[in-house]
Amino acid sequence: MVNPERILVLTQQVSDITGRRLGSIHSITGRTRILALNAMIEASRAGEAGRGFAVVANEVKGVSDSVTQVAGEFSGELQSAIAELNDLGSRIIAHMRGTRLIDFAAAMIDIVDRSFYERIGDLRGWSTEPALVDAVSGREPAAAMRAAERLATLLDIRTIYQDLWLTDAAGRLVANGRAKHFSGLQGLDVSGEEWFQQALQGAPGEVAMRAPQVDRHLGNTAVVTFATALRENGRRDGRILGTLAGHFNWAAQSEAVVGRVRLDEDERERTHCLLLDGKQRIIASSDRRGVLVDSFPLKAEGQATGSYLNKDGRLIGFARGTGFETYRGSDWFGLIVQDPVED
Repeated sequence: MVNPERILVLTQQVSDITGRRLGSIHSITGRTRILALNAMIEASRAGEAGRGFAVVANEVKGVSDSVTQVAGEFSGELQSAIAELNDLGSRIIAHMRGTRLIDFAAAMIDIVDRSFYERIGDLRGWSTEPALVDAVSGREPAAAMRAAERLATLLDIRTIYQDLWLTDAAGRLVANGRAKHFSGLQGLDVSGEEWFQQALQGAPGEVAMRAPQVDRHLGNTAVVTFATALRENGRRDGRILGTLAGHFNWAAQSEAVVGRVRLDEDERERTHCLLLDGKQRIIASSDRRGVLVDSFPLKAEGQATGSYLNKDGRLIGFARGTGFETYRGSDWFGLIVQDPVED
């Protein structure tokens, strides 16, 4: 890839070459004026015999002065043009780089949106399965075991989930798919969890989502939780019997998103890829620093996409998620931070 900063390098080279050549011109005209002055002195000593030579010497001085004036005008005009060219080149490069970073940021958040659309589809489809509905109906004790087996099968198909949880309407965990790995969770009270409450309050078929959090019950792994209500007989108008929660392995999936941006080799070491939630909290970072702890002061100023230079000279490109299909999206951002090119 051609480095656009080469424009600025060439502009500076033109300025340097011009400065050196004008310096040479000034040196030559200075010497010429000295020679003309010496010639006029010698002509005055020669009296009448040197009068013609004095005229020539005076003309040489005049030519030297004219060259100096033209060189000065040339220098002023050229330096003004070079300054304008340098400014224009800087803005063009910033626009090119900014557009490139915006595209990267948009690609990252688009991957997230598409993945979340699929996760919502998973929960909607699974919430009508008889094995799961029966387990929270309370009619048959053995149904919980069959539900756990079914959840385990679903996890074998969708390995991106850390676990799948089935709860009754009171918020007690009835079954989970990875009972061997995350044991002792049966009976766990999740009624205070926001995702559980939202699932119960949501419209039929609606899926609640909790932003990334480290869950101590799931190996202290960062997960995004999707949850929806299970209804009697799997019908949309049925009585709510419980909830189904899918704990999406955000740690693994987000690292893949920010770690696979197709950067050029010359920019990889000075570029950081991040994902931010609606509160500008860092929820993923290519250098893994500050994740779920720090925030990034993004200056989106109400724009869905954009780029700008921050006070440190770093170029920022951002894009807000727009959703995908029936998933309306969130107020999350893809973000690219690129350090300036070193001289």
